Amino acid sequence: MKLGLLFTSRLRRAVAAFSALLARRWKNGFYLYLAVLFTLFAVADTVSLHITAEMRQAAFDAMVRYRIIVPKPDPDIVILDINEASLAAMAKDYGRWPWPRQVMGEFVEQIEKQQPKAVVFDILFSDADVYNPDSDAYFDAAIAATHNTFFPMLRLDPASDTLSQVKPVMIPGVVQAPGEARQDATIAVVLPHFQAALNGGRLGLHNIYPDVDGTARQYLVYRNDYGWKLPSLPARVAHELGWPEPAAQRVLLNWRGPPFSYRYFSFSDVFSDFSNKVKKRPPDEFKNKIVIIGSTAPSLFDIKPTPLSQMHPGVEILATAMDNFKHGDYLRFPEARLAYLLLSLLIVWLTAWGFYRSAGRNKIDRLFGASQFILVGISYASINFTDTYINLTGPVSIGLAYFTVARIYASATGKALEQNMVRTSFERGGELRATLLLIRLDTTREVMTDIALEKIRYALEKTGKEPKSAEVLKGYQKGLWDLFEKTFAVSWVVAAEDADGTARVAEDVAKVLDALPPLLRKNLAYADNAVSWFVHHGLISGGTAARASWRVMFAEALLRWDEQQRGKTT
Repeated sequence: MKLGLLFTSRLRRAVAAFSALLARRWKNGFYLYLAVLFTLFAVADTVSLHITAEMRQAAFDAMVRYRIIVPKPDPDIVILDINEASLAAMAKDYGRWPWPRQVMGEFVEQIEKQQPKAVVFDILFSDADVYNPDSDAYFDAAIAATHNTFFPMLRLDPASDTLSQVKPVMIPGVVQAPGEARQDATIAVVLPHFQAALNGGRLGLHNIYPDVDGTARQYLVYRNDYGWKLPSLPARVAHELGWPEPAAQRVLLNWRGPPFSYRYFSFSDVFSDFSNKVKKRPPDEFKNKIVIIGSTAPSLFDIKPTPLSQMHPGVEILATAMDNFKHGDYLRFPEARLAYLLLSLLIVWLTAWGFYRSAGRNKIDRLFGASQFILVGISYASINFTDTYINLTGPVSIGLAYFTVARIYASATGKALEQNMVRTSFERGGELRATLLLIRLDTTREVMTDIALEKIRYALEKTGKEPKSAEVLKGYQKGLWDLFEKTFAVSWVVAAEDADGTARVAEDVAKVLDALPPLLRKNLAYADNAVSWFVHHGLISGGTAARASWRVMFAEALLRWDEQQRGKTT
């Protein structure tokens, strides 16, 4: 126990000594040096490091997950789900997945009778079924009879482009981007096997490109490869149905809710009802609907992490993108790197200036906290009430990091850096002339908060031009010390032989007393109550005797003040 106490005591002394060393070496200039360091970091992060990018992504995920206003999924976008139940139910007649293509052909024929607006396959039919060529032919014929079926194509790794024989002009729906395009370029892409799908030309990429952390937040509108625009499947649907296509190459998805927010229908249930003579389902169930055929079965591996779930069905991500394109409410996210950088620097330097000018701990904390709350509130409001996401996480993170370091330094060196006439006397030595102004708020009605007392103390210390220290005795002590409740002590010290300095202190005392009444009216509820004050002058010893001299000075001031008060009453 004793060893532990000894170690703790020595550690505290070491920390105090180190803090005093920092205070002597850097003083308040530390806050400006730190601001320069954070400025360099902010510029480097904006240009190349992008360290705050992960923070921005995490903030976006949290705001999407917990936002108040969530747009509802479009009821006309429905999902025909090849789920585990469908796989099990269909296995008896058609075997394991993939089923013969005739199943899809019959499904297309039947659903077309209900006149859906679009039938979108989120299934890649890349190869022929060599064991069932007639089944493939049946599906191809069913596709050829439609004008509203859409099929995906898969973009492969561009590293394989030189091995491909597919040129962009060979892909239906691909157009040349503004500017020059390579006419001899080849693109590694998997197209639908069926000629009818190619002839229809309603093809689009269904690749989902997650961010660097593996989470899908954005959706590609089109790829620009070698000067050719390869549309995504949602963009192709938008083009055919006359929806306005996004101008951006990729958009931030405006999620409609957690997985299974859209209307799902079991594929096997719908398909079996198509085959029944006595129908149990409405004959116009899918009239004017956009029907997406995909799978949520885990065994088919179309599951992606999103801000809302680590297991979000890929088919619902596709549905969300189509919903966003249809309503044009995908989230815009202006890069605005320069604006975010300038905002970060503004936060850092305003905070640095507050610390440098010793604006008061409570004031800095309140202003900084309010600014951060406002910035986070702007981001949160933007994602709830607008289609433009203003991501201020970067400036908030940089500002918070600066404030944290600055606050640690302020806490460690605050005692050494604060204006303190006792310490000044200790450092100067020799004989000194001290002035002590005691101000007591004589009221029993006034309820003062620590914040109000600190405001008054800070204002007293900043009034006038001469160096001074202002302290407040709050009356929290017990016994005799409770007698000094709501008492301010303002002190000055100059060399004993410095007549000009003594005169300047006298002027400073007058300025403090002139500033006192309006200051009390500003911060107190009953400022018209009696306020008593007393000024005491005396000689004290500097150096090692300073502390004892100030004790005597304080005691003499109290005695003289008491004598003055008694003289007024007699």
